[in-house]
Amino acid sequence: MREELEGAFERALDAIAHDNAFAQLEILQHAARPRKGSIALSVTIDRPGGADLVLCERVAARISASLESVPVPYELNVESAGLDRQLTKRNDYERFAGMRARIVTSLLVDGAKTHRGVLRGLRGENVVLDVGTRELPLPIATIKSANLEFDPRADLRREKQRRKGVHGRNGN
Repeated sequence: MREELEGAFERALDAIAHDNAFAQLEILQHAARPRKGSIALSVTIDRPGGADLVLCERVAARISASLESVPVPYELNVESAGLDRQLTKRNDYERFAGMRARIVTSLLVDGAKTHRGVLRGLRGENVVLDVGTRELPLPIATIKSANLEFDPRADLRREKQRRKGVHGRNGN
């Protein structure tokens, strides 16, 4: 029975990934785990501009509809990747170039395992991180985890500059 639920879950996710109604949706992670008499299903999603509550609800409704015929109790959690989205694919390092990131390596690189800075993309087999005074190449093979880092101060500065620009053009 559990295998039947997991198979239906996988098929539902595949259908969502190929459905134009969910264009640009990215399924970052998914899992099915046993939990006290039921199965815990979890899905992490993202899309350009972020995944809001409405999108999470649409994905959950679509998955639930696909699982109606499977007589196995389950709990479903669909969540947004959030502001500190994990970087899991090579393409992520290019896609999010220019954004702040935290990268943890399995080996010491430049005397540390945790590195923070602005992503500059890929160069060969290295993720390039601008650490302020220079660019630091981090071998992809050594990356243990990586995620974006949201900087609320930078967000506030951008908003302040935007408002200043709007008022400046209007002569206020």
